[in-house]
Amino acid sequence: MRLQDLLGVALPIIQAPMAGSQGSALALAVADAGALGSLPCAMLSRDALRAELATIAARTTRPINVNFFAHTPPEPDAARERAWRAALAPYYAEYGIDLDAIAAGPGRVPFDADTADVLADFRPAIVSFHFGLPAPELVARVRAWGAKVLSTATTVAEARWLEARGVDAIVAQGLEAGGHRGMFLSEDLATQVGTFALVPQVARAVRAPVIAAGGIVDADGVAAALRLGAAGVQIGTAYLRAAEATTSAVHRAALANEAAVTTAVTNLFSGRPARGIVNRLMRERGPIGATPAFPLASAALAPLRAKAEAAGRGDFSPLWAGQHVRCPETSAAAITGELARGLPD
Repeated sequence: MRLQDLLGVALPIIQAPMAGSQGSALALAVADAGALGSLPCAMLSRDALRAELATIAARTTRPINVNFFAHTPPEPDAARERAWRAALAPYYAEYGIDLDAIAAGPGRVPFDADTADVLADFRPAIVSFHFGLPAPELVARVRAWGAKVLSTATTVAEARWLEARGVDAIVAQGLEAGGHRGMFLSEDLATQVGTFALVPQVARAVRAPVIAAGGIVDADGVAAALRLGAAGVQIGTAYLRAAEATTSAVHRAALANEAAVTTAVTNLFSGRPARGIVNRLMRERGPIGATPAFPLASAALAPLRAKAEAAGRGDFSPLWAGQHVRCPETSAAAITGELARGLPD
């Protein structure tokens, strides 16, 4: 079965869910253009999730992909938290921030029974996960209303693991991809390979449709991914400056600054590896460091990020982007149309 038939869309193009840079407006615009729009849900409260799903339901009958994290929440570690805040202390002093006034908190929550209850009222056609899959009983609830289930693999072993658990399609995320690595069977970054090495390996290893993700921003990239065995593509960075995206001003400015666009994989912003534009924090601390476990690292950075962004700086912001930073400042429909030129006739 063709990917577009499986997903119920005209084009085998998926707009990657990008928490912090979009809401339902971008997902709807991509859906209107014939591709699969996605709604990132890991950072939404239950009320916010319900409101976004209601907006989508009122606006379209086209399928939308709703995306969630499937990580296991860590036990807070006071020693790791103290060490992390001590490492950031010079920055707190620079901005006059009271270290004792900084609240702790996860920032991102995994898919759970309460979330499934909200989704059941809307029955989205496609539900995707990052960092593996939630508990089997939760996946079964999603499947009960007929939803297709997608998840991300960063290695052949992860792709086989997902197929063995019945996912309908697998997103093969190469090392070029912006945002969080979807890795879940290993924490070893040495296991991570580029998109055009990963896709053919995964396509040979599994029978489920493979969706290429990472470093694909134009029609040529789309065509190349399909030639290597992908059934479709998932694209994020190209949409970051779309008119319908909510990407912050400092993030948009960084993306537009060709002289400064260098990306690296870092764990500083959340405690888990993710690719973003190199900024002051990454340069001065090094991109990989000792932090609280995911997602607890982000709380200590929140006040620094707010202060810096208020001054127009992204020094402490997660400026997620893939290695191929090409993101035109135009409509989502125009971006989707350009990508679609890489599809076979």
